[in-house]
Amino acid sequence: MKTVLKVENLHVYYGSIHAIKGVSFEVSEGEIVTLIGANGAGKSTTLNTVGGLLKPREGSIEFEGRSILGVAPHKVVNEGMALCPEGRRVFAQLSVKENLEMGAYTRPASEIPETLEKVYEHFPRLKERQSQMAGTLSGGEQQMLAMGRALMSKPKLMMLDEPSMGLAPILVDQIFEIIKNLNKAGTTILLVEQNAQMALSVADRAYVIETGRITLSGTGKELAQSEEVKKAYLGG
Repeated sequence: MKTVLKVENLHVYYGSIHAIKGVSFEVSEGEIVTLIGANGAGKSTTLNTVGGLLKPREGSIEFEGRSILGVAPHKVVNEGMALCPEGRRVFAQLSVKENLEMGAYTRPASEIPETLEKVYEHFPRLKERQSQMAGTLSGGEQQMLAMGRALMSKPKLMMLDEPSMGLAPILVDQIFEIIKNLNKAGTTILLVEQNAQMALSVADRAYVIETGRITLSGTGKELAQSEEVKKAYLGG
């Protein structure tokens, strides 16, 4: 399998705080890879650094064999990566359709109608509500919108930051079902998630981050059965 993303020895600081301490991991084409860990462990910081929103002090990030260190976030999207941010961050005053169209700003205008229809296939609810203001949607619908917006750039790699945050259990199940379907349809996924149980249930491979360091890695199944992980993250 082709390596899509390779991160090596990443060190990220917030001022004098050493937030990420030598993190290395990779994602192969067609995989769902998850980073799990407690709140504040460095998961989102890692994702934001890969997406170009933060600059590492040390380390390398390669996407499809090319370095993307120091590449501006919008150019990272051009390369074929999309980040669906924590907290959804939809444009509340724009309609659902307008939000989705914003996600396609790097694509030729001629492609947008077809891509929009594909997104609506994954998210029929968004098609029903395409004229509604995004700020009036429920939390689950806003999460679907954020994911749909990321898909509009036709990413080779989709990075999801805490997609289940703040959602009712039934909606969490729906969101993870959608993640599996997106992956089956050919999107490679890097998932950051506090809900370790759900994340490990869909992941091909997983990494545990603790205080800025990767402490464990393995298949989703291996980590779900690990006593250490059960005790720390699965309430076992």
